[in-house]
Amino acid sequence: MVDNFEEKFKEYAHLLVEVGMNLQKGQTVRISSQVACAPLARLCAEHALDCGARDVVMDWNDDFISRQRYLKADEAVFTEFPAYQKARYDWMLKKGCASLSIIGSDPETFKGVDPKRIQNWQKTCALPTKPYFDALESNRIQWSIGAYATLAWAGKVFPDKEGEGAVDALWDAIFSVCRITGDGQGVSRWKAHVAATTHRASRLNEYNFKSLHYTNALGTDLTIVLPENHVWAGGADVTPAGLPFVPNMPTEEIFTAPRWDGVNGRVYAALPLALDGNLVRNFYLDFQNGKIVNVHAEEGEEFLRNSIQLDEGSSYLGEVALVPYDSPIRNSGILFFNTLFDENASCHLAFGSAYPTCVRGGENMSEEEQKKAGLNQSANHVDFMVGTSDLSIVGTTHDGTEVPVFVDGNFAF
Repeated sequence: MVDNFEEKFKEYAHLLVEVGMNLQKGQTVRISSQVACAPLARLCAEHALDCGARDVVMDWNDDFISRQRYLKADEAVFTEFPAYQKARYDWMLKKGCASLSIIGSDPETFKGVDPKRIQNWQKTCALPTKPYFDALESNRIQWSIGAYATLAWAGKVFPDKEGEGAVDALWDAIFSVCRITGDGQGVSRWKAHVAATTHRASRLNEYNFKSLHYTNALGTDLTIVLPENHVWAGGADVTPAGLPFVPNMPTEEIFTAPRWDGVNGRVYAALPLALDGNLVRNFYLDFQNGKIVNVHAEEGEEFLRNSIQLDEGSSYLGEVALVPYDSPIRNSGILFFNTLFDENASCHLAFGSAYPTCVRGGENMSEEEQKKAGLNQSANHVDFMVGTSDLSIVGTTHDGTEVPVFVDGNFAF
């Protein structure tokens, strides 16, 4: 049994509502959750209402039903987006609903499912839901992601433990990396962490690098050109109204966008990737003028190729994120098989869409203007981990000065 579980569980829920979403009085909240994560979803909903939420709108989903649909439903349903669901997203956008997602899926939920069915449904969902998720990605509305230790997920992370023993171990890990102790001071600790991360992002913005060069012993040799007006961010994002919020709990990253056509070389993944309910292991990607031109994986290559081919933008990078190797998650020695956690154990990249806020004024640009400014566009956004203990990143400024950014896997400053 986890020590002081109830106190820690309550502190975690309060943290997601008060710091993650930074819920405002009178605001409607959307909570998306697996049914298996219901205890945390209910506690967050209760606390949101206690904090003055106008209403809570629940989006329940279930891994078992999702898998059965992919395996057995009529092929046509994956190309039809119901009008009532589009109306729901349009309504949430109009209401300015803050969003909280609670995750806890089995990393191999869709193992054995035809990847084309998954891809078709992703394409079908992309356009009708785009206005709402564009608002989130542009930080016009607060959003955050938290996690719940389900039995299926815990069994993958701790295969040497049985049943509730694995669940308890996963809860211990989640609380630890989220700075939860049960003393009720989680909000204060997170505010201090956000301040420190924001300071380091400011240092990167002062350098205004033209490009970054990644190398390590795995064979990574990758050059990434950054947009001229790129912005590094980390810890907390801010809405146009000045409301800070923390999109991911936990988070250790400082991120920006690459120039969509400015990536060249090869990069090796440092950790397995949980992708569409499947695992992709030991893979590398080759880039030429920004585009992924070659892919190889020892396991799950078909799923990786399908994701990269979801649309034209999926074969280009949309995010560059820096995370020290000596982060709390990496130091825990735990592979979570969940991107929310594993991306914060390692420097990572993402193929697919860029966040508009990664260039100055990007959130106010048209899609054409964003592309011209260097931002990639896609219905996809898939993070994969590239950080190792020997990773070197050298930044080159616009006057040609080379500055060590990462030495032996950690920040040089």
